[in-house]
Amino acid sequence: MENKNMSTRIGSHQLRNGLFVSGRPEQQKERPTATSRAVPYTGGDVKKSGELGKMYGIDMSTGDHHTDPPILKKPSSRASSSSQHNSGSVRSGPNSGQMGGHKSSNSGPIPKKSSSGSGPIQPTGLIYSGPLSSSAGRRSGQLEPTISFKKIVYGSSVTSLSGDIKMGFNVSRVAMWVLFAVILMALMAGAFVMATVKKFVILVAVGAAVAPILMILLWNYAYKERGLVEFLRRYPDAELRGAVNGQFVKVTGVVTCGSIPLETSFQRVPRCVYASTELHEYKACVGNCANPRQRSFSWGRKHSENYVGDFYISDFQTGLRALVKAGYGAKVAPFVKSKTVVDVTSDSELSPNFIRWLADRNLSSDDHVMRLKEGYIKEGSTVSVMGVVMLQENVLMIVPPPEPISIGCQWLRCLLPTYVEGLILTCDDIQDGDVIPV
Repeated sequence: MENKNMSTRIGSHQLRNGLFVSGRPEQQKERPTATSRAVPYTGGDVKKSGELGKMYGIDMSTGDHHTDPPILKKPSSRASSSSQHNSGSVRSGPNSGQMGGHKSSNSGPIPKKSSSGSGPIQPTGLIYSGPLSSSAGRRSGQLEPTISFKKIVYGSSVTSLSGDIKMGFNVSRVAMWVLFAVILMALMAGAFVMATVKKFVILVAVGAAVAPILMILLWNYAYKERGLVEFLRRYPDAELRGAVNGQFVKVTGVVTCGSIPLETSFQRVPRCVYASTELHEYKACVGNCANPRQRSFSWGRKHSENYVGDFYISDFQTGLRALVKAGYGAKVAPFVKSKTVVDVTSDSELSPNFIRWLADRNLSSDDHVMRLKEGYIKEGSTVSVMGVVMLQENVLMIVPPPEPISIGCQWLRCLLPTYVEGLILTCDDIQDGDVIPV
């Protein structure tokens, strides 16, 4: 009697084994029966899901979408024991049995019914707007990227270069013609003496005297640009802090874009201070090409897009920042190596991007051997600039020199004096890995 009063006062109850525990007895939960309609069985069909079907844009106004409750089989002892822990849930899936009265599609693929607002539900489960391409060999949801290769049109602030660097030998034409006349007269005199005296040794002696001169001329013609670039690299850097107005200097540092960043034509490399795209064509012994003056068995330029604009350079030695005036039609001589991005042979198949690039420029895609080369100076690259210092309204600028830059004879390399016009830009290579983030 005392225990009963204690249980009533404290709020405890007695278990089946006779023990008294605190708290009120737990209410017995009713097990779900086969006639329960709390969770309707959909069988994987969105149309039978009520509000869920409306979320996917399926019209629920037509047709009989009422479904009968599932008829559950008698569970086994193991299933009944496990259902005590997972009470209140009705599972639907491949092993849920059949609906009473008609067949169900179970949890298979959802029927492909699309509305005007969204595309069909793919096997991946992703839903996105817009129709899918119905190509036979394309996977569902895979979209082909579209790249525009239209020619970029810049304003007057960007300089369009012809592609040819204006450089040559700084030797008088009169002296060159005199030299050729002397060589020709020496050969004719040697041939006349050989025919008169009938000694072949005289012609050999004249040829031995003329041959070194011809070799030096051929060497200068072939090594002209390379010798000039090596001389420019050896030229010492100047400090902008102590430079005076009108002084010719060479500045090496990191470049940043000006008001208009450039972009390459084919690879679409962004934020460049110099961008070059050139299409070269090879002419065999027989065949037509874009340049009628092109010699046989040689490469010629068929199309070119070379641009450069104003940019900034930060001096490595002093840290000062100068504006390089390369835009607005300035004369610029860029010595930048180009890289072949497309190599077309006579039996190779053209890529779709290259065909689109040619079509946007009204260029023919015939069976000629072609090469597409691109060179650029990207923002953050290390560049050397050679020009004249100009200080205007407290703005430090480097402008093209008014006269061509002349280089004297390089006796050790047997090179004649050469000259180059415009602002000189030198970059060792396309510095994708050496670019400094700015």
